[in-house]
Amino acid sequence: MDYSELEADILRLIVAATEGDVRAFGEETITRLVRPELLRGAAEDELTEEARAALTTACANVLTISAAELHDELATIYDGILVDDDLDPGVLTAITALAHWHSYLEQNRRGELYELAIRSIEDIDHEVSADLDDILATPEMAAEYERIHRLLAPGSGQERGTHSR
Repeated sequence: MDYSELEADILRLIVAATEGDVRAFGEETITRLVRPELLRGAAEDELTEEARAALTTACANVLTISAAELHDELATIYDGILVDDDLDPGVLTAITALAHWHSYLEQNRRGELYELAIRSIEDIDHEVSADLDDILATPEMAAEYERIHRLLAPGSGQERGTHSR
């Protein structure tokens, strides 16, 4: 499967998924994309102390924070970015994921969850440098695709493990 086929398949899965499966996918994916180890590479001169605190708070409370609270935390983060274009990749992943999650919470747009899925694929690609012509060739990328498929496929929320082949 090449990268464009992967993108199309993920979009198809998100469009066809039930509301419950989409929400479960979103919650699991946002939690994965704001995990504490992604923030460890942040240099002191990338974010103000206030922005760093807002990012830590937003990431730690991502499943319980309201859209309005997340909006405020994101505003503090954006105001506290001290570099023009050289944020640590983990920090950038977390901030981008929080922005997509915020839009999903506010507008319930499935396109934001598609973006989270793509950020998750990119996060794995950053770790393993996947081949775009055979995107599932690495075990890590194949496992991430399986996770996405398992969470979004029709009925997958109730029948986990039935897509293991």
